[in-house]
Amino acid sequence: MQGLIGVTRIYLKHAAIVLATGLLFQLAALHSGAQDKPKRPRITGIAAVRLYASNPGKSVDFYTKTLGLPASGGNCTRSPVPCFPVNRYQQVELEPVGSAAPNNWLAEIRYATDDVTQLRAYLLAHGVAAGAISSDGGGPPRFALRDPEGNPVAFVQKPIAMADYRISANQMSSRLIHAGFVVKDVAAENRFYVDLLGFKLYWQGGMKDDGVDWYELQVPDGNNWIEYMLNIPSTADHKALGAQNHFSFGVPEIQAAAERLRKNGAEKIAGPGIGRDGKRGLNVYDPDDTRVEVTEFTPAREPCCHPYTAAHPTP
Repeated sequence: MQGLIGVTRIYLKHAAIVLATGLLFQLAALHSGAQDKPKRPRITGIAAVRLYASNPGKSVDFYTKTLGLPASGGNCTRSPVPCFPVNRYQQVELEPVGSAAPNNWLAEIRYATDDVTQLRAYLLAHGVAAGAISSDGGGPPRFALRDPEGNPVAFVQKPIAMADYRISANQMSSRLIHAGFVVKDVAAENRFYVDLLGFKLYWQGGMKDDGVDWYELQVPDGNNWIEYMLNIPSTADHKALGAQNHFSFGVPEIQAAAERLRKNGAEKIAGPGIGRDGKRGLNVYDPDDTRVEVTEFTPAREPCCHPYTAAHPTP
C-alpha cells in the first residue's frame, strides 16, 4: 500500500508540473500576442479639410481673396488639386464635383499622426478597412477610409520639418480648429472615434438647455476637434446640409476677423455674435453654400448645457 501511495504521489507531482508548464506557455503566448498587437500612435490634430467645388474658379477666388489664404506654399506645393495653406501644417483643398452632386460637400477630413504606417496597422488589427498608404504627387504618406456612417476620413504623416510658409497679409486666420458633420448614430460613431481612436469629449449642448444638438470631440493628442451635428432631418436640402457639414477657423478676436473679411470683400457675414458654446463667432459661406465658421479660441462666457471638459485651443 505504501508503494502504491508513493507512486501516486510521484504521478500527481509530475501532473502538476506538466499543468504548470502548460499554463506558463499559455500565459507567455498571451503576453506575446499582446505585445505583437499594434498600438495606436498619436493623432495630433486636423491636417486638412477637402471640399467639393462645383465651380473651382469661383471657389479659388473665395478662399484666396475673401479668406485671404495663399494659393501655394506650405504642404500644398505638390498637391494635385487646388490647395490653400493655412499654416505650416494645415491646409484647405478643393475637389471638383463629378457627374453626380454629393450629399456631403465636406469631401474629407484629414488628421495628422506621428506614424501613418503604425496607425494603419492598428486599424487593420481592429477590423477597420483602411486603404493603402499613398503619396499624392510626392506629398506626405497617407491613407483613407470611411467612418461608420460613411464619412470620408484620412490620416497623414505629420512632417518632421516645417514646410516653407509665409502668412498672407490678407489672411483672416492662420489656424484650423474644428470640422463638423451630420451624425445619425452617436453610439456607432463613438465606437470608432472614442473607443478605437481615443478622441475625448470637449463639449456638448443644444438649442435648448436639456438637449444635445452638438457633440464635440477633441483629437486624442491635441486640441482640434470634430463636431457631431445631431437631429438633422433626412429631408434637409443642400443649403441646410451646407450649414451642418462645415469647418472652422480660430481667431484671437472676432471683431478683427470680421473687419479683415469686410476689407477682403466679403458680401455676407452672419455675425459676430455669441453662440450657445459661449464663444464669439461668425459665419460666411463659400460659393457652394458650405459654411465656414470663424470663432474665438476661448469662450467669452459660460456655455449652455454642459461645461467644457478639455483644454481650449490656442493661437
